Amino acid sequence: MKEDTYERFSGRGILWMLSALIVFSILLPPFASAQTASNGRFNKIIERFEQGQAALVGDHWQLNDLEHNPFQVDEFEAFLNEIEADDASRPRLTPVVRIPYEAHQDYHHYVKQMLDAGAMGIVLPQVKTVADVTRLVRAMRYPPQRGTDNNEPKGLRGWGPSAAIRVWNTDSKTYASRADVWPLNPEGELLAIAMVETREIVENIDAILQVPGLGGLLIGPADLSLALGVGNPGPNTNAPEVLDAIEKVGIACKRHNALCGIYMRSDVESRMEEGFMLFPSIAY
Repeated sequence: MKEDTYERFSGRGILWMLSALIVFSILLPPFASAQTASNGRFNKIIERFEQGQAALVGDHWQLNDLEHNPFQVDEFEAFLNEIEADDASRPRLTPVVRIPYEAHQDYHHYVKQMLDAGAMGIVLPQVKTVADVTRLVRAMRYPPQRGTDNNEPKGLRGWGPSAAIRVWNTDSKTYASRADVWPLNPEGELLAIAMVETREIVENIDAILQVPGLGGLLIGPADLSLALGVGNPGPNTNAPEVLDAIEKVGIACKRHNALCGIYMRSDVESRMEEGFMLFPSIAY
């Protein structure tokens, strides 16, 4: 009797173990995927830069230029809805917005709206000074909280990222911990990007690149040529003064190990040698 009972319970035990293994094997892939998503990068631009690789528009990120195309707001919304529907561990393309405000204007509210919608990078036009960059960083950060590090520059952003949480495909707690500016916060996923299109930013390039929270630079050769007064009469991106300014910025970016890009169709490899890693337009 005892032997019979032992055999029956042994059989049940084996069946239970097999069932548990089957259930575990079914649940394991999503669990592993969630772990990868939480431990890895959401922002592909930052990921590529940390790996020493270029970030190409259309392959790794999308630039939504709302400065010169106000009607692209609908396109940006459609893009966010699309990548939200992908249900991947992170957005397929990192969303970056070039805002329709210049550095001297009051744009804090707009930055908040774009970040709350899901943007991972903000490009600010017509930057000239350290103060301009600092204002952008503050607009993108949440106020410092008890027990947090890297609290300067102090953030001004209010809480309301429901859409962003869906786009990033994460939870509220993870978003709060990662929605900060890189590289000031090494775990941050937000990029504060200053446009290089004024004479002043080129003159102040070393000081600009040392602003805490600045994520990168993006050269606009056309506006830079106009600012330098070498248009013909429109933009002249091949003017010697423009090429000299581009070279100066590239050298500074390499010196500071900073993420820098350029609005100019050119060979990626040669531009990378010059110090550029971010490409909103490229030539194949």
